[in-house]
Formats: sequence, structure tokens, C-alpha cells
Amino acid sequence: MKLSTFIYLALIVPIVSTGCGTRETVSNSSENLTQYIDPYIGTGDHGHVFMGANVPFGLVQLGPTNITEGWDWTSGYHISDSTIFGFTHTHLNGTGIGDLCDIALMPVIGNVKLGKGEISDPQSGMYSLFSHRNETAKAGFYSVHLDRYNIDVALTATKRVGFHKYTFPESKDAKVIIDLKSKINWDKPVDTYLIRENDSVVSGYRFSTGWAKDQRIFFTAVFSKPMKGFSLSHGDDTIESNSLKGEGVYAQILFDTAPKEEIYVKVALSPVSIENAKLNMKDELPGWNFDQTVKKADEAWNNELKKIKITTSDEKIKRCFYTAMYHTMIAPSEFNDTNKDYLGTDKKIYRNAPFINYTTFSLWDTYRAAHPLMTIIHPDRVNDIINTMLAIYRQQGKLPVWHLMGCETDCMVGNPAIAVVADAILKGYSGFDKELAYEAMKKSAMLDERGLKYLKEYGYIPYDKEEEGLSKCMEYAIADWSLAQIAQKMGKQDDYNYFLKRSKSYSHYFDKETDFMRGLSSDGKFRTPFNPFESVHRDNDYTEGNAWQYTWLVPHDIQGLVNLFGSTDRFISKLDSLFIVEGSLGEHASPDISGLIGQYAHGNEPSHQVLYMYPYVGQPWKTAERVREVLSELYHDQPAGLSGNEDVGQMSAWYILSALGFYQVEPAGGKYIFGSPLIDQAVIKVKDNKEFKIIAHNNSSENKYIQSIRLNGKEYIKYYIDFKDIESGGTLEFEMGNKPSKTWGTTEDVLKAENK
Repeated sequence: MKLSTFIYLALIVPIVSTGCGTRETVSNSSENLTQYIDPYIGTGDHGHVFMGANVPFGLVQLGPTNITEGWDWTSGYHISDSTIFGFTHTHLNGTGIGDLCDIALMPVIGNVKLGKGEISDPQSGMYSLFSHRNETAKAGFYSVHLDRYNIDVALTATKRVGFHKYTFPESKDAKVIIDLKSKINWDKPVDTYLIRENDSVVSGYRFSTGWAKDQRIFFTAVFSKPMKGFSLSHGDDTIESNSLKGEGVYAQILFDTAPKEEIYVKVALSPVSIENAKLNMKDELPGWNFDQTVKKADEAWNNELKKIKITTSDEKIKRCFYTAMYHTMIAPSEFNDTNKDYLGTDKKIYRNAPFINYTTFSLWDTYRAAHPLMTIIHPDRVNDIINTMLAIYRQQGKLPVWHLMGCETDCMVGNPAIAVVADAILKGYSGFDKELAYEAMKKSAMLDERGLKYLKEYGYIPYDKEEEGLSKCMEYAIADWSLAQIAQKMGKQDDYNYFLKRSKSYSHYFDKETDFMRGLSSDGKFRTPFNPFESVHRDNDYTEGNAWQYTWLVPHDIQGLVNLFGSTDRFISKLDSLFIVEGSLGEHASPDISGLIGQYAHGNEPSHQVLYMYPYVGQPWKTAERVREVLSELYHDQPAGLSGNEDVGQMSAWYILSALGFYQVEPAGGKYIFGSPLIDQAVIKVKDNKEFKIIAHNNSSENKYIQSIRLNGKEYIKYYIDFKDIESGGTLEFEMGNKPSKTWGTTEDVLKAENK
């Protein structure tokens, strides 16, 4: 999750309905997998997911935006709300900080006060109430009835074009307002521009600052009907002109409408220019067939979902699984035009790039599962992702940390992109300059920023030198281990030795008296007083966590962590206690710490590998028990179906991999640790159109323990499977039972196999 400065706001608008009553079944055909996508999952509680119409990895996320601001509205929408002030073309998906919501369109009737308005006064702005009973959401499509204006709105999209359909009542004063001023959460316009080009085209741009400090988006909007009137304003003052530039400007487009008359609007985006937005429109949506565009969006989603076809008798599992896949493909988003032009981090325009440029990298979250999942099911995108990161390195002098709309936010801790780049190299991806990749990783690791200066000086990051130093150091250790593997692979022995040693910097924080990771001062003293449960929001050793959670953040060196405990038994005892111990996080704890089982916090990413540590010490059945518990209790098919922020696909990627029966613990290299498959069967389309088939024999809620494994018909004793075995295609078979196996995964043979 993202470290948020927002104070959690109480839900001020009552829930009208569950939000899931409008789920539609497209078809009973097993090939129509989009019928299992439910965009409402994660719109409640703290899921923060995007609601609206889009296509996989598209620049456009077109959806309703509530007027409410606050932590649970970082995507612009929350199921508890019943207000809409506009339909905006960019949104975040599951983050802990709010931004974007660019280029708002709002159909209205009559003269309304421009702007969002205040919830206490319906006449203070242009917002309308709506009911979830009159709202429909599915893959690539969204519709709603605006009660205030008696207007029906339907939305769909291509990658770079949002397509609106407004069904108006009879009126001499029907309008569509283009709003470049209203902000949501952190976002604030700094320079905007509108121009009427003719009686059906309005273009412009919106530059804004917020989480991303210098966002720039250009657009062109084409209307299906010539406008009767047109006006521009900064607010209440109308300006007689065809164009207007200012900090935040509005346009009002006026129409006469007959009863139930449909007016369509196509809005194309570009990070580069208005002319490129027009090119995107021409290339992606030259016509006006709304229903055909909905169908194509559905087909685009269906084609992506078909990369994993699961078999299970539980319809809820299908909805959770395919909605999870949907959530992993909202971002990263393609951040270029159809001609491959894009806006760089250095604000230069790069023409006809030899790769697809991406944005929205929530890397502190997604390096853990979303990117390892992508290497399996999206091999066609991995090289472009890495090339994007290398371009960012060339433009800003380091790999991305949390990159958004061509801006580095430097949000969260560590160097997570290093793990993503290293993972791709170790898995055999080669469609990028590996020497440049190594240079980018090493230079990023050797900067003096964000605590790295103290890591190089002390061998760890002291709490009296750097806030959240412990978490920063432990995340750097993970990146350093990943970099060390590449140094070794490329024959850079001195670098290998240096970064491998630095990857063990976490060990400085281990207090053998308490068996916890604790903040350490520059003179080598642990911070006191010490409360392993406490997690303050600031001035803390831990980023969105406490000592119970961060003691286990050593996915790259589990044997090293076991050694710190002094014995395997002591390690296991402490790990067991994590799931049962109870204690208060303190009144100033981060709201990101959620989905608690004892002090295990599934709602936040530093805990995600913890369940999969047991197989390393010969107790895989405990992983099976806990994985099934999380899959069944902390994920479900209702609006509050996520136990924490979606975080741009990470929460869902954990579900997908775990439901298939494995999870990548080590940050790079592709060793996927077995857990307990939730599905009965899965067929995964992998590289070169091969298929990797998973079969779980005798699988059920009771039969959750792996008894034995066969890979391509041969007995398989390892507690993990290598990426290369998945990528090659084949068949993985689990024999499941209702009691832990006394042999599989528990013998020294497995541990010896690990060391070979």
C-alpha cells in the first residue's frame, strides 16, 4: 500500500444497494470468461479499485468520479457513495494515494453551477445522485442513470479513446460540460486549455500536479451531433471566445434534444499532443458504433482471460479468480500513442519508440507477485516493460521507484525495479540491452538518496539518520540480492561479492533476545522503548508495519534468517506465533495494516511471502493451511472482497498464483513455492503458445494437503517448481488429501534437492 497522508473519512453517503445486483451473465459458454468479472469486487472497504470502462493495459480508464475525497476514494469511486460529478478518463486502481481523474465530462440539463459542489448543497455544483440499482458494470462497459438530470450514461473504451453515450430527455437546454478544473484528492490543475475547432470538435490539454508533480494529458473530443451553442469559462464568468487557457477552465456544449435522444462523444487521449490524440482517434475509433466497441472491449478482455482457463465447481472462485485477472491488467498502462510517440520523464517527446512505453508502476507492491505472474502469462509484454524502465533510467538517472504518468513520485521504500529487471534476465528474457540493464541496476543501487548513503556508510540504515530506516534497508537488501545474482551471471565477481554481502544487511537489525527486527542507531544500539505491535504512521522504523511483520521480510535469504534464530525449531515456533498472537497496533497505526490473522497482515505487501516460508523448513502443510485460509476468508466476491488496497494488481496476483498452487518467494529467478491449489484444473497459455496444465486430483476444501506431485508423469519431490518448467509447457499433477503427508516435502531429500 502507499503511505498516505489522508485522514480516513467516515462514509458520509449511505449505501443504496450491495452494488453486485447488476452483475450480468454474458453467456453460459466456457469461452466467455468475462461473465465472471465483477468490477464491484474491491470497491468497498479499503480495496480502492477502479470502476468504469477500459481495455487491458489501456491508457484510458473511463469511469464515474464521486465528489467525495479521502483515503477510500483514491480511485475516485467507492461503493458507499451515491454522487457523480463527472466521468473522467484516467484513474488509479487500488492505490493508497489519490491522483489522476483527468478530463471530466458531465451531461446536465439547464444552468448549473460549474464544479463538483458540496454534498450538503445539491445546487452548489453539477453533481448528481445515482442509485446502484440503476448502475451496470462489466468488463469494458459501464452505465448509470443520473437522477438529477434524468440522463442515462453508458461508457466503453479502446486503449486511448473513451466512448460516451448520453440518452437525454426532451430539452432545449441539454449540455455536456467539459471540466478541466475540478480536482480529486491530491490532483490540482496548473495549466489547462480548451478550443472549439468546429461545431462538433473540442480539444485541449490538462497539466496538473499532485502525487505526480508534472502530469500532462492532451485530448480531442468529437460529438455525434453539431452543437447548438458553446461557451468557455474559468468558473461563473462566461468568456466569448473559441479558446481559453488558464489554471482550470470549463466548456459548456449546448444541444436541443428530443425524448430519449442519444448523443455520443468520443474522447481520445495523448501524452504528447492534440494532433496525436486525433491520430489515436483515427487509428482506434474512426466510427460511431457504440455496441461494436463494447463488443470489442469484451473480446479484448476475454482474449486475455483465456490465458488461464480454470476448472472448479465453485462459481464464487471463478468470479474471484477472473476478477483478479482483470485487476492485474488495468495497469501498467500503455503511455504512448499509436505511432509510438511518448512523453519521457525528462519531459522530452520521444518519437516512434522501438518499444511500447508504459506507466503506473506500483513497484513496491507489484515486484512481489504481479510481475512474476506477468512473466508467465504476458511474455509479449515483459521486454517492453523492461525497456520502459531502462528508458526511465536514461531520462532520470535511476530505475523507476513508483512511476506515474511520466513522473517519478519516489513513493515507498527500496529499489523494487531492480528485482523486476533481474527477474526478467534470470528467466531468459533478452529483448533489451542487458549491459544497460546492469548499469541501471548498479547505479540505482549506489546512489546517495533515500537512505542509501547511510547503508553504504554503516552497512545498515540507522534510525537516527533516516526515518523508516529499517524498512528501507530490508527492501534494499532484497534488491541487492537480486542484483548480485545478475552480477554472478554476467561474471562480475567483485560486484557479486559486494552486493551479496550488502544483501545480508538485514541481519544487523535482528535482536537475538527478542527474536525481532528492531531499529538500530548509528552507534549500534537498539531503539527503546520497544513494542513489537506498535506501528506509528511516521517517525517509525517500519513502513506500514511493525516488528511482527517486518521480521519476516527476508524472502531472498530464508536460510540466513533461520540461522539468526539459532535453530529451525526456534524459527518455526516464532513463525507459528505470528498467526495467533494478538496485540494493539496503537492509535496512530497505518490504516494499510489490514487483513490480520494474528499479526500476519495480508492486506499489505510485506507479508505476502510469509505463508510460503514453511516449505523451506520442511513443513509444507502449514503453508497449505494458511494459504487456504487466506484464499477463502480474505478474498470474496462482494464489494469488500479485498482485505486491503488492490495496489495496482498485487493483491489479485497473489490470489491468482496461490489459487494455481504456487507463489514466487525469492524476488528474482523464478522459484515458485508450492502451497495448496484452490482450483481443480488450470490450463495456462505460456510462451510460444505452449500450454502448462495443472491438475489437482481429489481436491476439495478438506483435501487441501499435497500428498505427492508429478511433473510430466514423473515423481517430483521438490517443494517448488522452476519458471523454466512452467514456461516449457507440460503437466503438473497434485494428489491432494485431508491430512498432511508424512513424506512429501518433509524429508531431507527435498532440502538436498533445494541445494543442488
